[in-house]
Amino acid sequence: MTRRAPPIAEIKNVTAWRGSTRVFHGLSLEIHPGASTVILGPNGSGKTTLLKLLSREIYPEPRDETRLRLFGEDRWNVWELRTRLGMVSSDLQEAYDSRATGRDVVLSGYYATPGARPHHRFDEEERKRAHQVMEELGVTELGAKRYGEMSTGEQRRFLLARALVHDPEVLVLDEPTSGLDPQACFQYVETIRSLIRAGTTVVLVTHHIHEIPPEVQRAVLLREGQVIGDGRKKEVLTSARVTELFGTPMKVLSSNGYLQVIPARHPSGNLHDASSPGDRVQGNRGLG
Repeated sequence: MTRRAPPIAEIKNVTAWRGSTRVFHGLSLEIHPGASTVILGPNGSGKTTLLKLLSREIYPEPRDETRLRLFGEDRWNVWELRTRLGMVSSDLQEAYDSRATGRDVVLSGYYATPGARPHHRFDEEERKRAHQVMEELGVTELGAKRYGEMSTGEQRRFLLARALVHDPEVLVLDEPTSGLDPQACFQYVETIRSLIRAGTTVVLVTHHIHEIPPEVQRAVLLREGQVIGDGRKKEVLTSARVTELFGTPMKVLSSNGYLQVIPARHPSGNLHDASSPGDRVQGNRGLG
C-alpha cells in the first residue's frame, strides 16, 4: 500500500503575532502536494504573516493544541527547508542587494542570502544548474546586469530563478505580477503555468485575482486573520464571495480560465446582482 505524502503545510489552531498585533487566533489550514492553491485576501488579512510562518521567520504562540508542520515535520533546519520550499516575496525583492549581478542573484539561492558574498563558493554543478535555470527563464543575456538597474519584471524573473536552483517541490509566490506591465505580467504567469504543468506545486499569495493561473484549482479566502472560504476555485471565487472578502461590490468575470473583477455597478450607479458565479466573457487568450 502506497503511503500518502504528508501535507506541505499543516496549520492547526495557530495564534501568531507581529509585534504587539495578534494576526491569527486559532488559524487552521492545510496545503497538500499536487494541489496548487491561491490564498486570496485584502491588505491586512494576514497574508504576509502566513508567508513568514511558512518560511520560519516567525513562530506561533506555543500552546498544547497548536500544530505547525511542514512536510510532516515539526522541526526544520531552515537551510534544508529552503531546498524544498522555494519562496519569492516582495520583501526579498525590496531588500535585495542592488549591486549584485543577475548571475549573483541566482547563485545566492544556494546560501539563501540577499546577494552573493565574497566568501561564497560554488562548485561546477551549482554554476551549471544556475545557468540552466537562467536559460529556462530566458534571462541568460542579463546575467551581468546589476539588480538595481533591472526592471521590476527582470528582477522578478531572477528571484524566481534563485528559488528554482534547488528544484523545490513547492514554490510560494507573493503577488508575483504586482507592478508589471501587461506583457511582463502575461510572460510571468505563463512561466508559472509551465512550472505547475511540470509538477511543481505552487502556492500563490495575493490580492490580485487576474494573476491566478488557470491551473490553480483551489482557493482559500483570508480576511482579518480568518479563513472565510476554502474549496474549488470555481466554487469559491464567485461574485458574492469576492464581494464579501474585499468589502465592496464586485462582479467576477471569466475568460479562458482566467478571472477578472469589475465594480458591480451599472453606469447609473445601481448595483449589479453580485450573488451569482463569475460571468463568461468572450475574447482572445489573456488575463481577463
